Amino acid sequence: MDTTLVDADSADDTGISSGVNAGGGSPASTMERKDYHALNAMLNIYDCYGSIQFDKDREAVRQYFLQHVNPNTVAFDSVEEKLSYLIDNDYYEAAPFHQYDAAFRTALYEQAYAHEHRFATFLGAFKYYTSYTLKTFDGQRYLERFEDRVVATALYLGAGDQVLASRLVDELLTGRFQPATPTFLNAGKAQRGELVSCFLLRVEDNLESIGRGVNSALQLSKRGGGVALLLSNLREQGAPIKKIENQSSGVVPVMKLLEDSFSYANQLGARQGAGAVYLHAHHPDIMRFLDTKRENADEKIRIKTLSLGVVIPDITFELAKRNEEMHLFSPYDVEREYGTPLADLSVSEHYDEMVANPNIRKTTVAAREFFKTIAELQFESGYPYILFEDTVNRANPIPGWINMSNLCSEILQVNTPSTYDQAIGYEQVGRDISCNLGSLNIAAAMASPDLGGTVETAVRGLTAVSDQSDIGAVPSVANGNALSHSIGLGQMNLHGYLASQRIHYGSEEGIDFTNMYFYAVAYHALRASNRIAIERGETFAGFAESGYADGSYFDKYTEQVWEPATERVAELFADAGIALPAQEDWRELKRSVQAHGIYNQYLQAVPPTGSISYINNATASIHPIASKIEIRKEGKLGRVYFPAPHMDNDNLEYFQDAYEIGPEKIIDTYAAATRHVDQGLSCTLFFRDTATTRDLNKAQIHAWRKGIKTLYYIRLRQEALEGTEIENCLSCTL
Repeated sequence: MDTTLVDADSADDTGISSGVNAGGGSPASTMERKDYHALNAMLNIYDCYGSIQFDKDREAVRQYFLQHVNPNTVAFDSVEEKLSYLIDNDYYEAAPFHQYDAAFRTALYEQAYAHEHRFATFLGAFKYYTSYTLKTFDGQRYLERFEDRVVATALYLGAGDQVLASRLVDELLTGRFQPATPTFLNAGKAQRGELVSCFLLRVEDNLESIGRGVNSALQLSKRGGGVALLLSNLREQGAPIKKIENQSSGVVPVMKLLEDSFSYANQLGARQGAGAVYLHAHHPDIMRFLDTKRENADEKIRIKTLSLGVVIPDITFELAKRNEEMHLFSPYDVEREYGTPLADLSVSEHYDEMVANPNIRKTTVAAREFFKTIAELQFESGYPYILFEDTVNRANPIPGWINMSNLCSEILQVNTPSTYDQAIGYEQVGRDISCNLGSLNIAAAMASPDLGGTVETAVRGLTAVSDQSDIGAVPSVANGNALSHSIGLGQMNLHGYLASQRIHYGSEEGIDFTNMYFYAVAYHALRASNRIAIERGETFAGFAESGYADGSYFDKYTEQVWEPATERVAELFADAGIALPAQEDWRELKRSVQAHGIYNQYLQAVPPTGSISYINNATASIHPIASKIEIRKEGKLGRVYFPAPHMDNDNLEYFQDAYEIGPEKIIDTYAAATRHVDQGLSCTLFFRDTATTRDLNKAQIHAWRKGIKTLYYIRLRQEALEGTEIENCLSCTL
């Protein structure tokens, strides 16, 4: 077989070639060529009729392929020639592809190219070819088209299952489902990081655990994951060590160690290291912890790149309401008194008795001053994230206590501690957390001929990520993943879909749709996990003690009727041919789950989504757009413009930006979705430049009262006006 490499130098009139070869036309003439970057920039200039020039961006896509992608893409004469070359030259792993016969591989590639995929925007195409596609080792030429990356991902996740691989190809190329960046970036590649988006680690109150935590952060960051660490159990500054008073340095020096670690380790330069730390609001170091993010903080303590999260129980809000002091409790004393670390206790439940206990050292700070400080820092930096501890645990169907989240504040799972010997080897391997993420495109999913089938394929694809991930460098993460099989099925494009249907974000109909859509997804995700458990004869570890096994999880669905509250939303589902689950459907699912279990301990989590939104032409996550035409800085190319998905010159009024919509409607929308999501939703709040710290505190209280589980960033309009781009956390550059 001739293995000569052929340049791809032509394309159809959309700028995207079909098939294995990149032929099918002749190069554009010099007269036809226009600078694709300049064409894209015309999105920011109205035409003579006062309209946005969407056609210029479509032309930018075409010219990008004609001028850049096609001339720099390596083509092959057949699928098998392509795979042989990529495997023999260490671009692809052999095993994932050799699980299938040659005839199926060829047919799957043909199936993929038959979709005739087109990038809807220049940024979508640019982001894919910059960040995802396989390149030659010198980085100069492309070895994959979008379809090739989809097929490689589907074959990898299919693990020899032809039906699943074929279904994944269809779901990805219709844009209904998109795995997270680490999975889509790495699947099938020989030189790669892990498939997992992010990790959560406990740190206990001893040097062995701290040392292991720093090492684990390095190992996981090197493999491309963002890492969050729980610091709530570390003794405070000035606490005794071996009964000698004033010896502990507290949590801040550990934060500095971690920040340096993340700046050092990254995934072959492809993704910068990213970390977060969580601390309980009633930890004695909480104010020092927050002060590390002040703009005028001393450089010895200032934390520049590490993200901060605060765990806040109900009692803190109650104390602020009564304008009382809040007591801060020594973790060392709490663990001695209760035999349980501070992070694993309900502070709301035990607050009064800990205040009264003379054996627990405590200090105080005004509760309102605490909330004021949080608001001040959010004005300055957008941090800290907030986890509403009691809200999270009331909704948790799994035994144990949730005490932290991840870099993007949507992962909420139970963890357990590890213990170590003097050489930092494991004596007992606990359960830490990995995030196996991917998202549905709501607009595309609503157009699916079978919404239940789309959700099930996504669940099976993400389960494959969990099954095929073995993070041996961090045994506690590997153990947690092996026991839980947890995944995080997310969503994106809510605002785009609502606007396409002439529904305002945050309106009665918008919230009604959000409620019923997530209701339907919850049912289909659980049904899929139940089917996997039946097929494999296996459930997640600890299923028998869960709210699924005793049936309590299902009460909210079996004891009341769930149906659209508005006629418009009922029409949307009816017109899409989607039958919403009825009470009897839930009762039947409950019986099956109680009899056979579910395979995945956790099923849903809604991340912020970044890159995958662009390549899927979707609005990010389920929050509103930040601007009608988003401006991003993309390396040497400079400014790139991205029009809000589904927006045209006739429906602009439905694309109010998040600053105009305001935090209350965002919170109400997230609250509607939250009731059906077993983990969390990454919820960013947007404020106009007239906002005060009081406005931020009011929004936090509203979120707490509405049952929001976590809050992610706080964004102020003045940031956008000054040119600061809306960024997503690096671990979930999804």
